[in-house]
Amino acid sequence: MSKKSLMVQGTTSDAGKSTLVAGLCRVFARRGERVAPFKPQNMALNSAVTPEGGEIGRAQALQAIAAGVSLHTDFNPVLLKPNSDTGAQVIIHGRAITNMEAAAYHDYKKVALDAVLTSHHRLEASFDLVMVEGAGSPAEINLRENDIANMGFATEVDCPVIIIADIDKGGVFAHLVGTLMLLSEEEQALVKGFVINRFRGDLSLLQSGLDWLEEKTGKPVLGVLPYLHSLKLDAEDAVEAENIVKDAKINIAVLLLPHISNHTDFDTLRFSSDVDLRYVRHRESIGQADLVIIPGSKNVISDMAFLRAEGWDREIERHLRYGGKLMGICGGFQMLGNEIADPDGIESCQKNSQALGMADFSTTLTPEKMLKEVKGHCNLTGSEIQGYEIHCGRSKGPALASPFAKMSGDQNDGFISADRQIVGTYLHGLFDRAETVNALLSWVNGGEFDANVVDMKVLRETEIERLADACEAWLDIDKIASLLDS
Repeated sequence: MSKKSLMVQGTTSDAGKSTLVAGLCRVFARRGERVAPFKPQNMALNSAVTPEGGEIGRAQALQAIAAGVSLHTDFNPVLLKPNSDTGAQVIIHGRAITNMEAAAYHDYKKVALDAVLTSHHRLEASFDLVMVEGAGSPAEINLRENDIANMGFATEVDCPVIIIADIDKGGVFAHLVGTLMLLSEEEQALVKGFVINRFRGDLSLLQSGLDWLEEKTGKPVLGVLPYLHSLKLDAEDAVEAENIVKDAKINIAVLLLPHISNHTDFDTLRFSSDVDLRYVRHRESIGQADLVIIPGSKNVISDMAFLRAEGWDREIERHLRYGGKLMGICGGFQMLGNEIADPDGIESCQKNSQALGMADFSTTLTPEKMLKEVKGHCNLTGSEIQGYEIHCGRSKGPALASPFAKMSGDQNDGFISADRQIVGTYLHGLFDRAETVNALLSWVNGGEFDANVVDMKVLRETEIERLADACEAWLDIDKIASLLDS
C-alpha cells in the first residue's frame, strides 16, 4: 500500500471532500509535513492559474494554499470544463487539448490515466504526503468502467481511502453502508474508515448509530465534524448564496448564465455588509441595480443566446438609460462587443453570433488559451490592480483604444466607454483585494466610496485555520495518520 497517499472519497457530490482535504492539508502542514493536494480528475468551471501558466480546479488551488505550497498543474492533472450538457473541454496537465462528448471521453479515460499516474508519481517523489480527493461518488455503477477519479485510481496505486458523508442531507448511515456495499471486495479493503460531516446537536445522541455502523461494516468512524456555519471558502463549482443586505449602499446584479465560470470573482462582494449582491436567474428580471455584471462564460455564444432569450439585453439598455453602470468580465466582456466568432468550434458548434453592440470591437475564439497572472494600473479608477486571465478569445476594435487597464509589459486590457458607464475586462479576481473593490465601487457610486469589505487572502487564511482547528478537535488525526503505515 502507498505509504505517502491518503484519499478522501464521498458518498455524494458536496459531501465535504474538498473541505476535508483542505483541512487535513493544513493539519499535516502544521505538523511539519510537506503536503501536496491531488485530484486525479475534476469537473468544474471554477479554475485557477498556476505560476507556470497552467490551469487547475479552484478546490485544488485552495488546498494548495492550505498546505502552504505553490500551485502546480500536477495537483489536478485532468480538468473537465463543461460547455454543454453532454460535452466538455478536456484539460491535461494544465493545457486544453480538445473538446469531447461524454461517450468519447469515457473511452479516452484510459489515456488520461497515464497523465494522472505521471502526476501522482511526481508528487509522491517530491512530498511527504499526498492528500487525494475523489470526485462525486465511487458507487456510481455506470461510471465504474475505466474510472480514474475514485476507486479506479485508488486500486491502481493501492491507496488507503476515507469515505465522508454529509449528515445534514439525511440518510447518512444508508449513504455510508450503501456506498461500501456497492464496492468490490478489493475496493472495500482499501476503505479504512468513515468521517461524518456537518453534524448539528448533541453528539452523544449519535453514538448508538456510530457503534452500529462500526459493527455493521467493520470500519472505524474517524470523527464527526460539526456544521461550520458560514464557512467562507472558495466554492469548487456550485454558485454560492447571494448576499441580500438591508439598507445596502450599493446594489449589484450578476447575470446567472448557464455556463457561468469563475463566479468566485464575486466572493468579496458577497461578504460585504454594504453590498447587496444577487444573481439574476432564469425567468427573473434584472430589476433595480446600481451595477449589472455579465460574468465569465465557458460557452459565450450559447450564453449570449440565453441572455437574449431572457430579455436581459433590453433590460440592460433600460438600465443604462437610467444611468446604471455595466461591467463585463471575460466572456461577459466579449458579449459587450459587436460579434463573437468561433470558427474552430472551440466552445460551440455555432460559428458566430451577434453580440450586444455596446462597444465597437469583435472577438474571435482561438485554440490557444490565454493563461496568466497579471498586475497593472486601472485607467478607470487610477488604482493598481491584479488578477488572472483564462480565455480563448482575442478581441480587436476601436473601442479597445480606451483600455480598462494597462498591464505590465505595456499590454492593454478591456475598454471604457466614452461616457464611463460601461467597462469590459478579461481579468478574473479583480475584486479579491479590498482596495480594488472600493475603487470600483466608487466608480459605481459616482463618488468616494468606502465599503465594509474584506481582503479575500486574509479571510481565506482565517477560514482555513478555523477548518483545521475543527479537524484537530473532532477527528482522530493520529489514527488518520496511522493509515499510511497500515
